[in-house]
Amino acid sequence: MKKKLFPKKWVIVFYFIASCLNGFAQKQLELLGQWRGSFPLNGGNEIPFNIEIVVSGKKDTSLYFINGTDKYNGGKLFTKKDSIYISLDQFDTEIVLAIINDQTLSGFWRKQNGAGNSFPIHAEKNKPRFSTFNNLSNSTIGNSYSVEFTNDAGKKIPSVGLFKQEGNRLFATFLRISGDTRYTEGIIEGNEFKLSMFIGGGPLLFVGKINKDGSINGEQIGLKSIQTFTAIKNDTAHLPATNNLTIVNNDKPFNFLLQNALGKKISLDDDRYKNKPVIVTIGGTWCLNCADEAMFLAPWYRKNQSRGIEIITVQFEVVDDFVYAQKTMNRFKQKFNIPYEMVFGGTTDNAKVLAALPALEKFYSFPTTLFIDKNRKVFKIHTGFSGPATGKFYTEFIREFNQTVDELLKQ
Repeated sequence: MKKKLFPKKWVIVFYFIASCLNGFAQKQLELLGQWRGSFPLNGGNEIPFNIEIVVSGKKDTSLYFINGTDKYNGGKLFTKKDSIYISLDQFDTEIVLAIINDQTLSGFWRKQNGAGNSFPIHAEKNKPRFSTFNNLSNSTIGNSYSVEFTNDAGKKIPSVGLFKQEGNRLFATFLRISGDTRYTEGIIEGNEFKLSMFIGGGPLLFVGKINKDGSINGEQIGLKSIQTFTAIKNDTAHLPATNNLTIVNNDKPFNFLLQNALGKKISLDDDRYKNKPVIVTIGGTWCLNCADEAMFLAPWYRKNQSRGIEIITVQFEVVDDFVYAQKTMNRFKQKFNIPYEMVFGGTTDNAKVLAALPALEKFYSFPTTLFIDKNRKVFKIHTGFSGPATGKFYTEFIREFNQTVDELLKQ
């Protein structure tokens, strides 16, 4: 008589586990594809965004944010019971969505530790970003505008608006001194347009009306604030000079003593940096433009380190806690494959920045880049970062960046 390998009850258990795994795999497959998510706002408005869920590697499932031509890796996705979880580690946030059916998800976006507000999200599969996406527009919008935003405190912020229209589809970025809004995508109908952007940080909606004289009046709408803006067509629009925004005292050597994620104290007196020019970037892992800067600097450093140049990023975080900073810096390092040193400076408060970097006398915004010569004098300061979405401004930044490094290395 042939001996049974397993008792009958274990066969039943194995069958149950296999059924669960098959159900899990089926659920994962049903989630694959493109989705339209939205944050509801007061007054019936919403901030829409597009995501794509794909299989990455052999088993992992990942989420990508789609904004115009940009496909931004949000992070890995996993399912638990009837819900999906996406850990947006770069921003220390997460999206939790209940699977209503194979075409509908509903849930919220929140901090990973559950602190603060949770913002509701609704998502539908294979839906356009804006519901009126297929209506034709009889309006056209220019390529370049001088823009002025007015923030919640009434302060005027000079900016540049860059637009690209394809029929009734509209793509844009707004460039401020501190950086740009990355890739926004939307529609134009009649004399009105809508644009939105979301990659895991604060979502934004831009609405505007084109006046008879070609100027624009609009609003930038977030989950907690609204800024108004005006725009005038200007093919040569540019940002004002930034010479006096960040000020340094060059009477004393530029230096600091701050901890990296391993707890080691880092200084420009260390052997790694002696007799070398150093690029010091002031940023934060939460900062969208700092992420774009890291995507530029990481491959640039690998290519140019052998020339005798070093980079250090001083990260200022939303929480003044070293353990928290260790987590965020390690995640940032892994996401952008950063080969240079990062250290923790404190919180994002300007006073903390000045305390961490004693040679600074005035600080304006994140990111800021300091070019330090080998004698520890600040050779040049660049405020903000014009990312890939800004086109010619990004090209000009790269040209000036490389020119500055060439001049530093000649000293």
